[in-house]
Formats: sequence, structure tokens, C-alpha cells
Amino acid sequence: MLLGLIGALGCAVAYGIATVLQAVATRRVATSEGFDPRLLVRLARSAPYLASLALDGAGFAAAVLALRTLPLFLVQAAVAASVGVTAVVAARWLHVRLGRRETAALYGLGAGLVLLAVSAQPEEAAGLGRAGEWAVLAGLVPLAALVAVAGRWPAERAAVGLAVGAGLGFSGTGIAARVIQVPDPWWHVAASPVLWALAGYGVVALYCYAAALQRGRITVVAAVTFAVETVVPALIGLALLGDRARAGFGPVAAAGFVVTVGAAVALARLAEVPEPG
Repeated sequence: MLLGLIGALGCAVAYGIATVLQAVATRRVATSEGFDPRLLVRLARSAPYLASLALDGAGFAAAVLALRTLPLFLVQAAVAASVGVTAVVAARWLHVRLGRRETAALYGLGAGLVLLAVSAQPEEAAGLGRAGEWAVLAGLVPLAALVAVAGRWPAERAAVGLAVGAGLGFSGTGIAARVIQVPDPWWHVAASPVLWALAGYGVVALYCYAAALQRGRITVVAAVTFAVETVVPALIGLALLGDRARAGFGPVAAAGFVVTVGAAVALARLAEVPEPG
């Protein structure tokens, strides 16, 4: 379990720093109108965005490590708690002022994660079977439809729709990472629908979050994304994947989850940071 907790913490740190870089990069790129897959190509020319992708990759690897043994409600809450790292980085290097509310939320993040860590039951996820694995991949179809439709809405409404799409995309990557099975020999994993789902959800999530950051208020975008990417996987993990709290620790896990998500939403405005001078 210790290795999984280290992975969850490393994931939060990497994602938190990456958010600072991504927020700077997306504000430097011209806003897209409608569904524009070339947005990621334009962002790929930005050094801060490329650095954020490298950190996202490291954070994702750490999250996969954590998800091999820890339930989704703990790992996804740690992912949302990465906004606390963003707050600390923004305050230290970009001189963003943290008020009493933000300081209290940082303490709340720490307390919530401690409650989740002591209450989670470490174990591997229950298998989905071949049909379930294909169902995970098939979930990309309605998600892609949502993204295509939301991209054509007016800016503020589109930002919310795309933020939901980002949250669902990140949810899909978390679920896929939790249930993927590595066969023997390992290269046969290339035929797994879960592996392709993992890649597909990741691309959709990156696009949606970048597009949403361009079009709407960062507080709304980040809060919606954090809420969806924590609540949806947690419910699926509890209902279908065998995730659970330790015996007698259910209320502790619930309290930790609510506190962590609430604190992350309270800190959501800090996902947008001013460009360094």
C-alpha cells in the first residue's frame, strides 16, 4: 500500500505543476471556434505546454502505479488535490496571493487525503471480462459526440460542456488504468481494448480541458472537471470494480472524499495563473 500512496502523492505533485504550465500555454494560443482538433497541434509548439505534457506523463505513470492496488475514490481524489500543489507553486513563483479561504482549503485537502488513506482497502480491481473491457472502449463514442456538440455552443456554455467532457475523459483514463490486465507475454496487451480506451480517453481529456480553458472562466472549468473526474470514477469503482473502504471505515472514507473534493473546488480558481513576468 505504501508504494501506491507514494504514487498517488507523486501524481498530485506532477499534475499540479503541469496545470500551471498548461494554463500559461493555453492563454498564448488563439482561441478556437467550434470543434478544432488542430488546437493540440498549435499547443505542441509551446514549450510550457510540452513541459506540462511531460509532467502529465510522469503523473499518469504514478497514478497507474497507485491504481494497481488502491481504489479509485482515493487515487482520483489525489488527482483533484493536485490543485493544492498548483496553489503552492502559484504563490511561491508567480506571486499569486492566497487568502484565508485558500489557506483553509489547503489544510482541508491534506486532512481529506489523510482520511482517505487510512480508510481505503488496498486490493486489485475486480475483472470486467471481455465484454466489460469492450464497454469501456465503447464509452468513447458518446463522449466524442458530446465534445463535437459542445464545441459548437456559445463560449460560456461550451466551456462547461467541454469541462464535463474533460472530466469524463480523465475518468475514463482512471477506470482503464485500474482494470487493465497485463498478459503474459506482456506485448499482447496491444490487443486489449482497455489499452486503446486508455489512449483515447487521454487524448479527449487533454483536448477538452485545453479548449475549455480558452473559452470559459477558469473557476468554472476547473471545478466542473475536478468534480466529474473524482465522483464518476469513485461511483463506478464502488459499484463495479470491488473498491471499498476498510471494515468500519466507510463513514471516514466518505468524509475524506467530500472534504477533499470540496477543498479542490474551493481552490479551482488557482488553476488559472498569471503568466510569469
